Amino acid sequence: MKFLDEAKIYIKAGDGGNGCLSFRREKFIEFGGPDGGNGGKGGSIYAVGVKNVNTLIDYRYQQHFKAKKGENGKGQNKTGRSSEDIFLKVPVGTQILDADKITEIADITEEGQTILLIEGGNGGLGNFHFKSSTNQAPRRTTNGHLGEEKWIWLKLKLIADIGLIGLPNAGKSSFIKAVTNTNAKVGEYPFTTLSPQLGIARVHDSELVVADIPGIIEDAHSGKGLGDRFLAHIERCSILLHIIDISSDNPVKNYEIIRKELIFYSESMPRKPEIIVLNKSDLSDNDEIHKTVLELKNYTKNEIFALSAFNREDCRKVIEYASQFVKCKDDKW
Repeated sequence: MKFLDEAKIYIKAGDGGNGCLSFRREKFIEFGGPDGGNGGKGGSIYAVGVKNVNTLIDYRYQQHFKAKKGENGKGQNKTGRSSEDIFLKVPVGTQILDADKITEIADITEEGQTILLIEGGNGGLGNFHFKSSTNQAPRRTTNGHLGEEKWIWLKLKLIADIGLIGLPNAGKSSFIKAVTNTNAKVGEYPFTTLSPQLGIARVHDSELVVADIPGIIEDAHSGKGLGDRFLAHIERCSILLHIIDISSDNPVKNYEIIRKELIFYSESMPRKPEIIVLNKSDLSDNDEIHKTVLELKNYTKNEIFALSAFNREDCRKVIEYASQFVKCKDDKW
């Protein structure tokens, strides 16, 4: 399934049905009187959160959603049938924004969460409604109200507990493959990961969702490489694992590059708890690793681990340590 994390769609609620103009005409009933019924309500449009879906790809192929009009009223004081509502299924973690792409309408964070987006128009009034002691035969009716309509943006921010960040080829895909059930693509070429991936890591009889996003490069905030748009998918994470290639020419500079991109992206992102993972330790000697750790401690007080994701050494230790920072859902730790 292709990954799509933004979609612009048009939604139109159904108009209300018109009121009916009718009079009773029955044998042996001398004064029949008005009996026109009211119109039915137009269909409304809702958004509902669903699990096990991590893309908005369905909304690339269908971008217009229109609910049906309510049925017109009928004689014998019959109210028209209301039209069915439309429920748009979106992944949990989807933000719904107005056409300006700034104003938030809703934030779907739970499975089954249902939000009214636009309401169908109420039905018009039949002439029976206007009958009174001074007007026994009204010929007045009203039309149904128009349903609301608008363009909206759907913006997906994956819900994960732990987010992986780092430069391309730092070993994020190898790490998530070592600690979760995902079958991440691994390779020695730029941007192995082209879209966010989720995996489940089991710790202390509980499950943690780990998110791997495409590598960030210097000046990603200005659109270089794949840009910084995928950082949205780790905004909700409790903790970040900063993966650094210890065998690279300047691991400390690489750390600074990513930290600067986090600052450019938002004020809150750099304040998230962070663990530094010096990956590919099997390609460096102990003296070089020790030197890099000492240099990094001049920049940060965060915990630093050295490991080999390829050989799966100490990966579980890092995940277990990170689990302490994850807001517990079941009070098991």
